[in-house]
Amino acid sequence: MINRAMTLKEHETMFPDEDSCKKYLMDKRWPNGPKCPRCGNEKVYELSRAWHWQCRDCGGYRFSVLVGTIFENTNYPLQVWFKVIFFMLSSKKGMSALQIHRMIGTGSYSTAWYMCHRVRAGLTDVEFRKLVGFVEVDETFVGGKGKNKHKDKRGGGRGPSGKTPIIGAVSRKGKVVARVIKNVDAETLDRFVRETVSDKVSLLSTDDFPGYRDLDKWFKHGVVHHKDGEYVVGSIHTNTIEGFWSLIKRGIVGTFHKVSRKYLQLYVAEFEFRYNNRKNPDIFETATARC
Repeated sequence: MINRAMTLKEHETMFPDEDSCKKYLMDKRWPNGPKCPRCGNEKVYELSRAWHWQCRDCGGYRFSVLVGTIFENTNYPLQVWFKVIFFMLSSKKGMSALQIHRMIGTGSYSTAWYMCHRVRAGLTDVEFRKLVGFVEVDETFVGGKGKNKHKDKRGGGRGPSGKTPIIGAVSRKGKVVARVIKNVDAETLDRFVRETVSDKVSLLSTDDFPGYRDLDKWFKHGVVHHKDGEYVVGSIHTNTIEGFWSLIKRGIVGTFHKVSRKYLQLYVAEFEFRYNNRKNPDIFETATARC
């Protein structure tokens, strides 16, 4: 294993052809050998066609190493997909589909856009442990024509006009989880926090937005009063989650330029994955295993 982020030269050396990519994917999917993606049966036998097997218990079901992954039914070689993943993970603020299109030479921009979205869907963490320790929760707004000023999001409890709300929770020096939501009412915020934060948390920090008022019932809850110019009170602050929001906003404005509400959660998942694997020396391995 490489003890630092992989360089492009190392990536190309590691994956010189399609067979090397498929072997890598097989090893990450099935460390103990191929098994049926339908029933999990390990009694499969290899077919004459490379990287294809047949299950003995599924009526002769045949499958390839790509079945059940984001790479299934694709016209592009796995080698190209691996480069797309590499480029998407190499930049802290992400890489636009237009730039990837230029770098790997896809037939069209829409093809690169489709591939990037498939990768983002694969990076989505559907299974996560509830956050513990010192946790911060905050919401932000993305998009629209107005400026993202912190106090503006409080207007009428609905946020700035034309913007999409995102709620996030982060464990200090740990992981973050973020979701696009319809509104920032107390019920929505409370449901998110109870789903993502352990009730055994050491301290839950939020700002003074009224939507967080009921969290005292389930958590050791600390509040900083931003409206009064208060941002840090001992261990109580939301600086970490606000730093994550800054990454997302700089990425959207500087890299992607414009993101629709429909696909915003996919971009949030991409930023979440990179943040949660920021110290992972083999982030590419983790990404391909999840895809």
